[in-house]
Amino acid sequence: MMRVTRLRIIVLLTLIFSLSAIDVGLAKTKKEKKENPKGVPVLWRKPTNIGSRDLYLGPGGSAMRPDLRRLTFLKEEKGGYSKKYRVRDASGRTWVVKVGNEAQSETSAVRLLWGLGYLTEINYLVPSVTIPGKGTFTNARFEARPDNWKRVEEWKWKQNPFLGKPEFQGLKIMMALINNWDLKDSNNQIIQLNNGRDELHYIISDLGATFGHASTTPLFWRITRSRNNPNKYAKADFFEKVKGNQVVLHFGGKNRGLLNGISVHDATWIASLLAQLSDSQIRDAFRAANYTPAQIDLLTSTVRDRSNQLLNLERVSRNR
Repeated sequence: MMRVTRLRIIVLLTLIFSLSAIDVGLAKTKKEKKENPKGVPVLWRKPTNIGSRDLYLGPGGSAMRPDLRRLTFLKEEKGGYSKKYRVRDASGRTWVVKVGNEAQSETSAVRLLWGLGYLTEINYLVPSVTIPGKGTFTNARFEARPDNWKRVEEWKWKQNPFLGKPEFQGLKIMMALINNWDLKDSNNQIIQLNNGRDELHYIISDLGATFGHASTTPLFWRITRSRNNPNKYAKADFFEKVKGNQVVLHFGGKNRGLLNGISVHDATWIASLLAQLSDSQIRDAFRAANYTPAQIDLLTSTVRDRSNQLLNLERVSRNR
């Protein structure tokens, strides 16, 4: 009898361990599937004509603008610095509405990156909007959630298919140019498009912590950091020096080591794209975010000045 009992226990334990192994295997398989979405990774596309891009309407153009005749509140989004609500507009499209200090800066940042060929979210700034049951908000950013966009996972600054490529180096420089001090992986998103191209769009999904200032001193940057502050942005340093063939940019914030190893060639590559944007286009990027005329002037002149600093680096490097 005792032998039979022991045998049953052994069989039962063997079965439990086998099922556990199967569960672990299934979990690993699910994780592997999640980590390996299918598609061609795309971060940037060479624009055919930068000077013709409409930075007021941005990547969604006029066709994607939210229909505000009727909004339906769906739910409150969790996480992040800003308050966010998911809504449905009168045309049936779904949007994530961000309210607060980041709405304006993110709207403009998306347009500047998109103007240079980077893939971005689709967003619009609504000067005043009422969300049923939640209240009326000033300067609300509407970010599209198209049905054919599948948000797969985040991508990593230090591990991605674009390391060392001009477009990735240029993106890092742009983060310094717009003073995005919040360079963390959780702000990045891989989007799988169901559009027949089998593409994976690598985008920076959260660009709210821009057009402000952050100290380069590790102990003080959290205290001094700001977002959406045109005056502090205009007063902040940008270019520091050329050291050998490396460009040293003034950058304070998370992951500041990402700005190491920027070459003069990298800087002039992105500068050549920025130079193709007219002052009017840059102004439109800020006008779209409902900045005041004085703020638009200040932000536009600061972006143009920083662009020119990059453009002159090749000449500075030759004359050293």
